[in-house]
Amino acid sequence: MNKAELVEAVAAKAKLSKADAEAALNAVICATEGALKKGDEVRLTGFGTFARKSRKARTGINPATRKPIKIPASKTVAFKVSKALKAKL
Repeated sequence: MNKAELVEAVAAKAKLSKADAEAALNAVICATEGALKKGDEVRLTGFGTFARKSRKARTGINPATRKPIKIPASKTVAFKVSKALKAKL
């Protein structure tokens, strides 16, 4: 499911126009991004938790040349599925 399909599903389920559903979805995404940038978790009860994770710098191997390369430290987002959602799947 892509974003357009998600907007259609939200619009149908909540009986909203597609424009209103897209605005609501964009607001949720924006709020989630803001919370993650600050380092906060976003916990959606019954769905899961988004959290910012840090990766340490490490040495990897270039698969084409088999030579070691330095991979810099970075930040990423992790998602942990809630028990309720996992049970439904």
